[in-house]
Amino acid sequence: MVDGGIRQSKKCVIELSELRRLGIDEIALRKGHKEFVVVLVDLEKHQLLGMAPSRRHADIKAVLLPWGAEVLAKIEEVSIDLSGNYRGLVHRLMPNAEIVADRFHVMKLVNQELNRARNAFVRKPTDLPEGITPETAKAAMKNSKYALLKPEENLTDNQRDKLAEVKAVSPQLAAMHQHKEAFRALFDQNDSGQATLDFLLWMANAQALFQSSVGTMTRWFGEILQYFEHRTTSGVVEGINNKLKLIKRSGYGFRNFERFRLRCLICWHFSPGAA
Repeated sequence: MVDGGIRQSKKCVIELSELRRLGIDEIALRKGHKEFVVVLVDLEKHQLLGMAPSRRHADIKAVLLPWGAEVLAKIEEVSIDLSGNYRGLVHRLMPNAEIVADRFHVMKLVNQELNRARNAFVRKPTDLPEGITPETAKAAMKNSKYALLKPEENLTDNQRDKLAEVKAVSPQLAAMHQHKEAFRALFDQNDSGQATLDFLLWMANAQALFQSSVGTMTRWFGEILQYFEHRTTSGVVEGINNKLKLIKRSGYGFRNFERFRLRCLICWHFSPGAA
């Protein structure tokens, strides 16, 4: 039930009248299963607002529509991943909201493609520098994942040494790592106009090595640019997701979604006097 922007549900009183920035993400309901719960978060108040039992639009709409047209119309920004599942739904239900592609999911694209290239090189080392044998290359690649994927300034001394080994045996991975670090630096720029130009230049330069990532970025170009304009991310959602996973583990899993939903909501919204 919604009354004046306040939704009440079994002693969980949820204030919605000031909601302006919404984050949408998902977590697995049960480990090892492809059952996902959709999580809706107020990015400004760092509060869980609602949960849908699946990715199906009908289930998500069943959570959003009771908020009321007035609440949905006031939402200005929605941060989502790059799956495409939520984009059309946001456009239909929140007509005044700008969709912002979450920077962490965009960065994840690049890291995943770099890791796929690393795995392919481990299986079959190719384009080796002169004097480097496949055996030497495979030895250098052992335990190299985090040396390649972690932000370079956060590497330990051992990881820095491992990164140098990788670069010495694979010019391709060295170039991909350089592009990855340059892409990560884009998100730290304060000038949105310059960040946009640098983003376009990065896509042009990285196209040959990051074909899949650049293809996805092209399809989500407008939503990614919204990040440089608004700086909205789903980092808050990730933190809340971690707490939801802890709740799930403490309950040894939940077979009943409604019990799980209520157990999660009372952690952010509990009023003993609510009806």
